[in-house]
Amino acid sequence: MALRGEQSQARRTSLADYVAAARARLATGAGLARLHDRHAPANLTFFRRPFALVGTVGALCLLVVISVRFMAAGPGVISTLWVTSGVAVLTWLKAGRGVRYDLAFGALVFMALMAGELILGNPPHRAIVFVALNLLEIVLCLMILRHIFPKLDVHSVNGQVKLLVTAFCAVLPSALLCGVVLNHGASDGYFGGVRMWFLGRGIGLLVVLATGLAFQRSILLFAHPVRRVIEAVLAFGILIAGAILVFGPTQVMLVFLLLPAMIVIAVRFRVAGTALGLLIISIIAIKGTMAGYGPYYNLSVDRALGMVQVMILFGYAPALIVAALLDERDGLAVRARLGRQKAEMASAAKSRLLANVAHEIKSPVGGIIGIAEMWASGHLGEVTPAQKDMAEMMVRTGRQIEALSHDLLDVSQAESGAVRIEARPTDLAGALADVSKTLSLMPEAAGITLEVADVEPGLRVMADSQRLAQILSNLGSNAVKYGRAGGFVRFAAARSANGHVRLIVQDGGPGLTPEKKAQLFEPFNRLGLERSAIEGHGIGLALSKRLVELQNGQMGVDSEAGEGASFWVELPEAY
Repeated sequence: MALRGEQSQARRTSLADYVAAARARLATGAGLARLHDRHAPANLTFFRRPFALVGTVGALCLLVVISVRFMAAGPGVISTLWVTSGVAVLTWLKAGRGVRYDLAFGALVFMALMAGELILGNPPHRAIVFVALNLLEIVLCLMILRHIFPKLDVHSVNGQVKLLVTAFCAVLPSALLCGVVLNHGASDGYFGGVRMWFLGRGIGLLVVLATGLAFQRSILLFAHPVRRVIEAVLAFGILIAGAILVFGPTQVMLVFLLLPAMIVIAVRFRVAGTALGLLIISIIAIKGTMAGYGPYYNLSVDRALGMVQVMILFGYAPALIVAALLDERDGLAVRARLGRQKAEMASAAKSRLLANVAHEIKSPVGGIIGIAEMWASGHLGEVTPAQKDMAEMMVRTGRQIEALSHDLLDVSQAESGAVRIEARPTDLAGALADVSKTLSLMPEAAGITLEVADVEPGLRVMADSQRLAQILSNLGSNAVKYGRAGGFVRFAAARSANGHVRLIVQDGGPGLTPEKKAQLFEPFNRLGLERSAIEGHGIGLALSKRLVELQNGQMGVDSEAGEGASFWVELPEAY
């Protein structure tokens, strides 16, 4: 039996070893495959997908035909809205990069554009010139996006300005060359042809790149798909109807009617929707103007097209800036919310830590105080005067640590909202008198005049009497310790104009500079007095301010350097 059990155990061990080895081989193979794919040239990984190649060639070829057939000015030479370059740049950016990839994809784009030109019937030499000019602007745009603006974010105003600069800088060289090497087809000479090429291709690049670069993030707006689709259909339906009304046969001379629709789309669908709306307006406006409609029907076709292009660029394209501004605002709001959540979590963690520390300190410190008191009183045996002084010092230090633990516990409870406040009418004259008597017993109060101003009889506030006494004691002890040089501490109370009562604790000390006043209510900040002979932990004022706020009140200080300080607390009056 024992032998059989050992054989079974050996078989299980060998099987486990075999499985582990197989897993190791699989992991190694997968790792090598990932490593191979990671270092594989971009052109190889791209050209493993033949359908992507066919789709790219077909789309670019079709766009060339459509742009020239339906959007060409004059004798059919220059397209007044050219989106082909934008589609090519987007595809190029998405597919990959690398020298071999760029050469391969450049050849692919050349073939697609050349096929479109030949389908249109252009002679080979003319088609080559057109394709060369198009490739020039495509490559320039790609280089700007990769090397000058590599982290372009179209959801920001800065990104939209960079995109505008990229689009029109990329098409400028080809626009300047088109009139030299081609019969540009514009009736107003060389500069007319340059203007038509420059604006038509610049607007096309701007709209397509804005839409493509923004679409991936803007799709997240569809939190409720059905409702958003209905909203999109209505918004774009109204935009199309308005564009047809303005640039159609009706010739309504109210081009500003489209601006409200564009602003609504910018608000609801941000950059991607705005760019798409701009493309729709551009197609309808240019096609209607070529047919002799629109607000510029009385001009020649070339001049009317130029006016429409300028109107699209300066009249409707700024809606992209509005959409980007809204996106930027949303991003800032999200970051602010996340930052607030992190701050709240950190504050809660700090409060828990303070509470735990306070609880852990109280028990051992109580034991130390008890032993030190027994030692000082001689219950543990005869003590010398020096030993008695040391024992009393231990008691005082223990009391300070015990007070600190209580303050830490109060701070943690106040910040977490766990402090129990029982607001009820509280008489101020009695509260101020009690605090003054308690402070007079402090050793630091020797030589200081404690004054309580006459309080109006029956003046009361809605407050927790225990917490109010704690607040006044903190303010009074600070005034005694820090305002000792002035020789007095004065308590007062009077009605305010807003239905509150103001309690004032004034001292004649050195006062506070504006810099120190700004840091006054920060926990554990003693304003540079950490190494002074004045005892304290920098918690009292911060705790008092929080306790006042929990009682629907306010707390502040009026002070000038060299003129003392006057701390005030405002609480609702009790009627």
